[in-house]
Amino acid sequence: MNSNNTVFGQTSAQLHSKFIIVQVLVVIFLCVNLLLIVTFFKNECFYTTARYILFAVTLLSDSFLFLLTDLLFIFTFFRVTMWVSLCSVICISVLLYLIVTPVTLTAMTLECYVAICMPLRHAELCSTRSTVHVILVIHGLSSVPYVIFIIFFASASLDFYYQYRICSVEIFTVYKWQDHVRSAVFQFYFLIMCLIIMLCYVKIMKVARTASGDDKISLSKGLRTVTLHAFQLLLCLIQFWYPLITSSLIYTNFTDFQHVRFFCYIMFNLAPRCLSPLIYGLRDEMFLHALKKCLSCGLCYRK
Repeated sequence: MNSNNTVFGQTSAQLHSKFIIVQVLVVIFLCVNLLLIVTFFKNECFYTTARYILFAVTLLSDSFLFLLTDLLFIFTFFRVTMWVSLCSVICISVLLYLIVTPVTLTAMTLECYVAICMPLRHAELCSTRSTVHVILVIHGLSSVPYVIFIIFFASASLDFYYQYRICSVEIFTVYKWQDHVRSAVFQFYFLIMCLIIMLCYVKIMKVARTASGDDKISLSKGLRTVTLHAFQLLLCLIQFWYPLITSSLIYTNFTDFQHVRFFCYIMFNLAPRCLSPLIYGLRDEMFLHALKKCLSCGLCYRK
């Protein structure tokens, strides 16, 4: 009787509650992100400011990631199989955009550092053209780890890619050392980004101590923004420890592996990406004004 009511050690009630929680959160986050994306594209003044352009990049990449990961979650829940070759494309896209947001947040912190510590060069270094180049660099840096993972995919036989499987990144881990390599690459990125955030914070702190009057108010606001970025980045970067945590569980206790994977998905994939709307959608006066205007126009149009 128990075997009929459990799937991989989880009851039907647990599985359904997890499914509902994820769907509700994803729908809420996608609606909020869509509203902010519309607000950005309706106001041309945001097109020439580096921080808003990078903010839009995080919104777009997060929304794309939400859609892909939720699609995989639904397929897994309903036990839908697909071609492994198609699954590999989806997994590479998911893994790429897992890194795009942390790298973009690091770039936004650097932009904040330039604005506060190098104000005379801010217009030159953070022009629209430079920002476009930065976006290309962000995607280039985010793609580097997955050159390694493509080598992992090549280690499987050609027949494997014509099979039908439930799609997940774990099916491409043929050897245990591949988990260790993936974990090492993620931890390297974790270290580099943490160092950049810490250095920017220390530099801004030094400038804030010597400032006075209105400058001190704007600097303290910039410092709070960097602190929020650091917290958001920390949550995003903790996901880089995910392969290290789960690599041992998947071979010992599959039930614990499922619970840990669900917890990590909620806490370190969904949660950090809901902070961007709070940092820029509510704290930034210019964007908040544009958001209110967009909402009021929408309500007036409905009436």
